Amino acid sequence: MKIIKTYRNAIVMVSLMLGLFVISKEIGLHAAKITLSNLKEFIIIVPPIFLIVGLLDVWVPKETIIKLMGQNSGMKGIATAFFLATAAAGPLYVAFPIAALLLKKQARLAYVLFFLGVWSSTKLPIALFEVASLGLKFTLIHVGISLPLYLLTAFLIEKLTSDSSLESIYDKANSLTQ
Repeated sequence: MKIIKTYRNAIVMVSLMLGLFVISKEIGLHAAKITLSNLKEFIIIVPPIFLIVGLLDVWVPKETIIKLMGQNSGMKGIATAFFLATAAAGPLYVAFPIAALLLKKQARLAYVLFFLGVWSSTKLPIALFEVASLGLKFTLIHVGISLPLYLLTAFLIEKLTSDSSLESIYDKANSLTQ
């Protein structure tokens, strides 16, 4: 029973996939191909990311992260979050283990949220693609609107988060990366 409870989401998804095969073999096959392709990409990308995060956890002292992105780092924290996210490559799910590591090392929540926002839409590879596809003017407008909104939202979320919830977030980050 514990196994079923642990893997209930996977069981539901497999059941839905089998249901698709029953409804239409063609649709079921297409869904299975997409699922396997995504799983392959995930398996190829995630282990190296966890290796990098593990090495960063060991090599970068907590004091360095506190100095660069801690509660009192000010503009240095914003700039560090921006440059970390802008220089990144890979899908958004790669950013979450890095965000957990930053929280474990006591980075300010607002800076971590800003990091996630920047990673999601303004990292360098995406910005270059956007310039090539949609033009420089569009990209400058997009980035010029997005960055201040990410920053404002990050600080607003941090401000609206209770002290006990903040403590819980940091505790959870510590337990995830041990």
